[in-house]
Amino acid sequence: MNSRELVTATIKGRNTGMTPVYGWVSANLKDELTQAFGSVENFEDKYAFDMAHIFGGPNPFDGIKLRELRKQGVEITPEVLLDIPLMPADRTEDYENIRKALDHHQVQRQRFCYIQTPGIFECLNGAFGIENHLMYLALYPEALKEIYRRQAAWNARFAESALDLGMDMVHVSDDWGAQRSLMFSYDMWREMIFPYHQTIADRVKARGAFLSLHSDGYVVPALDGIVELGYDVLHPWQESAGMTYDLYLDRYQDQLAILGGLCIQTTIGFGDFRRLENEIRRVFSLLKGKRWMFCTTHFVQKHCSIEELTFAYDLAVKLARE
Repeated sequence: MNSRELVTATIKGRNTGMTPVYGWVSANLKDELTQAFGSVENFEDKYAFDMAHIFGGPNPFDGIKLRELRKQGVEITPEVLLDIPLMPADRTEDYENIRKALDHHQVQRQRFCYIQTPGIFECLNGAFGIENHLMYLALYPEALKEIYRRQAAWNARFAESALDLGMDMVHVSDDWGAQRSLMFSYDMWREMIFPYHQTIADRVKARGAFLSLHSDGYVVPALDGIVELGYDVLHPWQESAGMTYDLYLDRYQDQLAILGGLCIQTTIGFGDFRRLENEIRRVFSLLKGKRWMFCTTHFVQKHCSIEELTFAYDLAVKLARE
């Protein structure tokens, strides 16, 4: 069984006796990994990563235009943003880096590949700023609905273009959670966010592809909705934000898979090797054989040493394969 088959089986809930291994390691540690291993790719190969998180492709916004408006003192409100056309989502040349990544990971190494795509709330924080965006939810709900409708249609076109290239899963990044609650009420989430994720989800599921969601923090109030939308995978299931694995095992293990298990907020990057080992072993004891792919809960932070990172992955690979 190759990596692509292993991840596919795990998401579908088949216990293969092995746990897929992955990690968000390169964003903050690229230089350190290159110095220690020659390249990030060499680190990924050393630990035989089963997945690849692929970035790239088109950007929905004209960043130059937004910067020009800000320099002129213009506040980017929903009304202003509606007057700025989105960039094309289907230009062939914008996908060349994705083609190269698929060749490296999927063709040459038979890894399961998923593409980073925008969500609805998080991606628009770049245009509005998160504080303003939260305020606009209350002040301009109808204008935001039109912004979200337009964004969802663009996201769906992007996702389908990636699927045309052979991507295994569309990964939607849309942070909704604070440390102990959603950042907005459940009713607001259901009215303002859910319908536009449905647009994206329906298009992806119609293609027979897997669909995953990244949302940091406490998203328990939205879990039933996440399942209803058709998400196959949730990253992370954040224990450090009050989401217990007991809840997952009691109510959701038959409905969706987890990508995560190695917490960057509490576990890795603090130089406590005993705690790191105990936590990795604890999570494997709870989740091995379930619909779970071992991964960091977010990007490993800069303060994590290469020694600690390799210690974690030496242990994780051992536990995943034994």
